[in-house]
Amino acid sequence: AQRMEALGKLTGGVAHDFNNLLTIVLGNLQLLESRVGNDPKMKKYVQMSTGAAQRGAELTGRLLAFARRQMLETAVTDINKLVFGMGALVRGILGETVLVEYAVAEDLKSVHTDSTQLENALINLVINARDAMPEGGKLTVETVNITLDRSYTSQNPGATPGDFVMVAVADTGVGMAPEVVDHAFEPFFTTKEIGKGTGLGLSMVYGFVKQSGGYIKIYSERGQGTVVKMYLPCAKSADESAGEVDGAAQEAVGGPETVLVVEDDTEVRETTVALLQELKYRVVEAPDGPSALKILKTLPGVDLLLTDVIMPGGMRGPDLAREVRKRRPDMKILYMSGYTEHMALKNGLVEPDVPLLSKPFQRSELAAKVRAVLDT
Repeated sequence: AQRMEALGKLTGGVAHDFNNLLTIVLGNLQLLESRVGNDPKMKKYVQMSTGAAQRGAELTGRLLAFARRQMLETAVTDINKLVFGMGALVRGILGETVLVEYAVAEDLKSVHTDSTQLENALINLVINARDAMPEGGKLTVETVNITLDRSYTSQNPGATPGDFVMVAVADTGVGMAPEVVDHAFEPFFTTKEIGKGTGLGLSMVYGFVKQSGGYIKIYSERGQGTVVKMYLPCAKSADESAGEVDGAAQEAVGGPETVLVVEDDTEVRETTVALLQELKYRVVEAPDGPSALKILKTLPGVDLLLTDVIMPGGMRGPDLAREVRKRRPDMKILYMSGYTEHMALKNGLVEPDVPLLSKPFQRSELAAKVRAVLDT
């Protein structure tokens, strides 16, 4: 978060100064154009230079978007209406080899945002998704109401507590390595061939979401696709309190049961274990499927398997779940994944009869899901 903040300040300063220079260049080119007379060669030179300067201005505009210094014209916006209104444009960008699917919440709240900039953000995400699926695939746009509490924001720098509308764009493309995800929002960072992209698409999306008071998260696995989740603040009614959401006010119910947490990402695993322990569960942990099966051989009292869906080493979450069912038919199973439940089901990553907890999750969501699975 600090690195992105520093990049934003640096980028915004450079873009501001560069805009001043471009103002001088464009102004003088316009003055020159009126003085070249009917000389076709001189007119061509001026027009070429003007075009280049205008492209430079567009570039600095994108940099200012990343730096959160663009002007936003905000209004109360129905995101579902906006998303469906872009349907023809989205299909035109994707072409015939990519299937488009929508999963929208019928009771979706309105947000206070710049609808034009939100459309631009969605277009950038759709273009990235298309480029990640050269052989075709499926793109899913999902909307849902969500509340981020203090427990969640303390684990996710840059997030703030409150009520949000989450807009997710998911693809079934090539996915990204962790080191690529770490730099994906940085300006000019791109994995595309030279001339195929500026590396500013995701930077613009990041800047827009942050300037709108929201939060953005990328989840990606190599060979499994990518999900970009934008969290935009809900519009507050006149009589609605503007106070922050306090997660502690919502009582989270735990229990004495034993939970086996299987997650290859060390930090995610440690955080999940800590949250479950805070809820008074007994917790054991494993970094992968084979390690989890070894634990189950020696520990008979495990009540719930909480496992990530996509893990390295040849054994994914569903593979582990099948092995566990053979050995412990009565053990409860809960998946967790960076994909939403709808996307995971539609992409065939999980079975429909096993519940799923979508990352990133909050303490209250983890508590409710674990308790619900154990009580069934």
